[in-house]
Amino acid sequence: MIGEISKKIRDLRKEHNFTLKDLSERTGLSVSFISQIENGSSSLAITSLKKIADALNVNISYFFKAPETRNFLVKAAEEKTFKIEGSNSEFIRISGDFPSRTMESMLVIIPPEQTHGSRFNHPGEEFVYVLEGGLIVTLDNTEYFVGAGDSIQYPSTILHSWKNPLKQNTKLICVITPLIF
Repeated sequence: MIGEISKKIRDLRKEHNFTLKDLSERTGLSVSFISQIENGSSSLAITSLKKIADALNVNISYFFKAPETRNFLVKAAEEKTFKIEGSNSEFIRISGDFPSRTMESMLVIIPPEQTHGSRFNHPGEEFVYVLEGGLIVTLDNTEYFVGAGDSIQYPSTILHSWKNPLKQNTKLICVITPLIF
């Protein structure tokens, strides 16, 4: 933990383009003490950490939380196919990963003549764009055929289900809110 805090202090100081002397002047702590902190050779009182946090313009909690995951780009070579229990469909998560993310994007492959899940509903909304094949989307008791190049968007609170009525795979992109993975 001390090593992580030391590294965060050093990295933040460098991001601000502060020298050890600059940080010393802003905190009232000696240059040698700050150097020892950054090297992990000296322990740090919470009052000293507060002075450093203020000088570097961050909340003191910054030093105690894990770094945020920020993977905006999803490379095709890194995608992994998975299945959900009770479904023959294959899923590939294609969403980025970052803390404020509010939607889930997936590539879904539904085998020929297969129903994807039973009728269900949940909070949020769904958007589906069919890349290949076709899909019957049932919303309440109304069926919509969504062919390749077509899309459909609906509140997920409506009872809904999907079925591939064709003798070939149906491949689609689905965007769902709220997050499910």
